[in-house]
Amino acid sequence: MTTTAGIRPDAEFSRSSAGLSPWAELISHARCASSVLDPDAWFPVSPQPETARREADAAIALCMACPVRALCLELSLRHWDVGQHGVWGGLVPAERAGLRRRWPVREGMG
Repeated sequence: MTTTAGIRPDAEFSRSSAGLSPWAELISHARCASSVLDPDAWFPVSPQPETARREADAAIALCMACPVRALCLELSLRHWDVGQHGVWGGLVPAERAGLRRRWPVREGMG
């Protein structure tokens, strides 16, 4: 099974061609890093996916054209302690939780 970014859940991340860690690559290329959106726009309140998507529509729209969207989603699923909150990779928490439940259990996945 592969994930949205085309990486198996049990595969280790490698450094990018620029030698950056996945987090550094995400931060240096993510459209949200230079966004002027209110930080609250990234954190929908509703637990219902449809309502949460409406609440976070401006943030999700920004994600749709982001060059590191797949990496963002991948990191949010791998690092659930952080990724369970807010919009990551254009998905709200309930949507990512559904994806994560389908991942095989892997030791060390937080």
